[in-house]
Amino acid sequence: MLRVKLILPNRCYFNNRGRSFHARTTIQSPRRSPIQVNAAHNNNRWGTFQRIMPASLASIDVKSMPRRAIPSSIVKPYYADDGSSSKWESIVPVISSDAIPFLKQAGQLAREILEIGREMCQPGITTDRIDEVLHEKIVEKGAYPSPLNYSGFPKSVCTSVNNIIAHGIPDNRELQDGDIINIDVTVFLNGYHGDTSATFLVGNVDDLGRDLVRRTEECLEKALAICGPGVALSEIGSVISDHAEAAGYSVSEELSGHGIGEEFHCLPLIYHHRNFEDGIMTPGMTFTIEPVLCQGSPMGVMWPDNWTISTVDGARSAQFEHMVLVTDNGIELLTK
Repeated sequence: MLRVKLILPNRCYFNNRGRSFHARTTIQSPRRSPIQVNAAHNNNRWGTFQRIMPASLASIDVKSMPRRAIPSSIVKPYYADDGSSSKWESIVPVISSDAIPFLKQAGQLAREILEIGREMCQPGITTDRIDEVLHEKIVEKGAYPSPLNYSGFPKSVCTSVNNIIAHGIPDNRELQDGDIINIDVTVFLNGYHGDTSATFLVGNVDDLGRDLVRRTEECLEKALAICGPGVALSEIGSVISDHAEAAGYSVSEELSGHGIGEEFHCLPLIYHHRNFEDGIMTPGMTFTIEPVLCQGSPMGVMWPDNWTISTVDGARSAQFEHMVLVTDNGIELLTK
């Protein structure tokens, strides 16, 4: 693998507890008593939906949760057994021409699995059932679900509903009519990771929720449209912020996009808000763009499980993600 030297950015979006995939250290833990969740939807300035809250403020050790089985024939990433995380070397990997077909295969499989998840987003389906089915489909294809045991994460995909910004752990809550849900899928196939996500509508979503989801996808599309060799990575944040703010939304600064390939997460970090970070897109560079738009404040709150991040004010958020390969003439979307 060829590599390009790059100085580490002055703000790295992963915390010192080693729990979040790529989260800021400013994320706070909830301090007030949890609100009891029931079948009734909340009616507020952000629309009609069920706000998701932790059942308790007691600390949760997710590493003790049971994991779904992986056949011995599946090639695993190095962290699968010990629960470690990415190595975060201070260089940006450049994918060799020989490796590109494998990276494409991983990206296409991730997209295929995500489409299965889309079809399951119906009222009455639990997010744990979504995780179970997608896990089975990934394994059937001879791949490993990348999130499983990454820094101890207990499930095979992330499911983030309504006011959950990211890293929601699938559980036994049934999806409700009017929910929006982001499903984040990453697979490890032939030594490379493929990563994608999208936010889906469950049943009859109100107009405010639909607009949030539509504008978020538009932000991703506009960011992808300006990518290519020689373009500053910071332009991604400018384009996303311009479109989001014009529509009345904030851009979460809690999480970033990231390089991807043989590592689940590596440089470059892709900031979706306005920034002045260094870095230029070069051919062979691969990374994700995955903006999160919020109806209210962009600030996030870390739940006691040290994974789930919700909006601080209970407003809804949405996210879309694609994996990009920079080419000599532009980019190639590996997850479309």
